[in-house]
Amino acid sequence: MSDMSDTLLALRKDPVLFVTTCLNVKPQKWQEEALHAIATKPRIAIRSSHGVGKTAFLSWVILWLLLTRVPCKVPCTANSANQLEQVLWSELQKWAKRLPTGFQKELNFASDKITLKNVKESFAVARTARRDSPEALQGFHGTPEVDGSLSFIVEEASGVPDIVFEVAQGAMSTEGSKTVMVGNPTSATGYFADAFGKNADRWHTMTVSCYDSEMVSKDWIEDMKRQYGEDSNIFRIRCLGLPPLQDDDTIIPIHLLEDAIKREVEPQEVQPIWGVDISRFGSDRSALAKRKGNVLLEPIKNWSQKDLMETVGIILAEYESVPYDQRPSDILVDSIGLGSGVVDRLIELDLPARGVNVAESPALGQRYMKLRDELWFRAKEWLEARDCKMPEDETLIHELSSVRYGITSNGKFKCEGKDQMKRRGLKSPDLADAFVLTFASQAVRASGQSYTSYGYRRELSYGDTGWIV
Repeated sequence: MSDMSDTLLALRKDPVLFVTTCLNVKPQKWQEEALHAIATKPRIAIRSSHGVGKTAFLSWVILWLLLTRVPCKVPCTANSANQLEQVLWSELQKWAKRLPTGFQKELNFASDKITLKNVKESFAVARTARRDSPEALQGFHGTPEVDGSLSFIVEEASGVPDIVFEVAQGAMSTEGSKTVMVGNPTSATGYFADAFGKNADRWHTMTVSCYDSEMVSKDWIEDMKRQYGEDSNIFRIRCLGLPPLQDDDTIIPIHLLEDAIKREVEPQEVQPIWGVDISRFGSDRSALAKRKGNVLLEPIKNWSQKDLMETVGIILAEYESVPYDQRPSDILVDSIGLGSGVVDRLIELDLPARGVNVAESPALGQRYMKLRDELWFRAKEWLEARDCKMPEDETLIHELSSVRYGITSNGKFKCEGKDQMKRRGLKSPDLADAFVLTFASQAVRASGQSYTSYGYRRELSYGDTGWIV
């Protein structure tokens, strides 16, 4: 056997050797353990916290598979096209440039495919996983006598719909095939979660926390701990690599929010709606949310220690900074207490402000106690439709996933109040309340009643209001 054949055989058996010699990088301890596992195990599931190097790890695995066995097919999927194209494929290209020149010349890169020159049956291909087209991992066939000739890579596996795995089950069980799933464990249920639960005997599993990684700043971990608490779902997922502890009485499960962050959608052509929650001084915050149909346009702006007229000035400045055709059709302001003054002044300034009294009766009076309760559940329905997009806003995610509900003696849903949350050691969910206010006009339309009957204020001419500043 030639020296080259001996080298290739050694690299094929030992992915750690491949990474250290061909990519000239020393893996972290957890990456080394996972690479050793992939060499001998058919199914690997790794749940991890943020920033530990999982995408680099997957890139190494894909390059190792492609360059050390022939033929080799590596279907790759993720929860969104952006995760595949902008994250995984970008990382793959970065590491491919570190390969020895001989290996580099064997690879052809395209936007969604990497092929091995002169070997038609060797390639890695990117396929986005979608609920409405679940065939991402379907239709591939391996060569049983070549270990790993068919290898499935699943990035952010917790966000991949179960139907994708169900459709691919036959191909994934092909003799000699490998499946590698990695991701933040944003859901306590589903195919990925089951690999650590009822199907744990079928998978080699690993949990990688921020404490296990050399790449994560200890200061960042401490900041997350201070801001959200060690017992919070945000800290469990982002720092510990553990699934959320989903209370049965939580209104919005955290996995719906995480999925909305990573999902790509076609924005609806509608006018934006803004929601404003008002506070004055103290520890609470005023907050402004901007939603355009199925997209929350930006992280929610918030401020504190401002008087009411300063708050009006902030909202006015935001309104005037937006292009005319993107200005909101409604600015929906919680008008209980201090908010009524803000509404009156905004109307006086000719802005489309409406006061929303969330303590009023809901549109669906037989299901909810108050309008606020209905708005929270409408926000949940928006997320459950799985055709929406949110920016990455950890504070908003924390607040939306922390509010609980109860059921009254007459069978109506009732959301946890701000005072109740504070008794649990949580901040007032001001950002979340601003977001759910953007669904208030929808509640009014559903009721078939006018704005006025729902606590909204119609636009008044100057001097008609008794609240003149």
